[in-house]
Amino acid sequence: MSGTVLHQGHVGFPAMPRSVLEFFLASQRADADAWAATFAPQGVFHDPVGQPPLVGREAIRKRIHSILPSFRPFLGISPVEAHMAADFVAVSWRGAAVTLKNRPVNWSGINVFQLEEQGLIKEAWAYFNYAAFQVQLDA
Repeated sequence: MSGTVLHQGHVGFPAMPRSVLEFFLASQRADADAWAATFAPQGVFHDPVGQPPLVGREAIRKRIHSILPSFRPFLGISPVEAHMAADFVAVSWRGAAVTLKNRPVNWSGINVFQLEEQGLIKEAWAYFNYAAFQVQLDA
């Protein structure tokens, strides 16, 4: 990743590679197509780690599209810190949304991204407490 250009595209966001930055910005726009486009065509998303992975950009897009209608609004995921080594980027983040029943949902975690040569996300691992997230949805 020595030649990777780091971008800072939003006030308060740490500098990070373009595809990782766009991953977070697309989440805040609730743009499933742009969010999925940050992955390589055969990208893999472990969301969260421990669940069956989503394999391929289309599977990732479908999953995001299926989740977003559960919220109004989906406020997105905001990166807090980014750390880079070789072709890996680890980002701590906070997420926020409001359910259709007008209940707040707040969660946080860490994503680890592996980038491919063209700079897209080859594989991503989302680490967060899925059970605590789900309890907020079911409340």
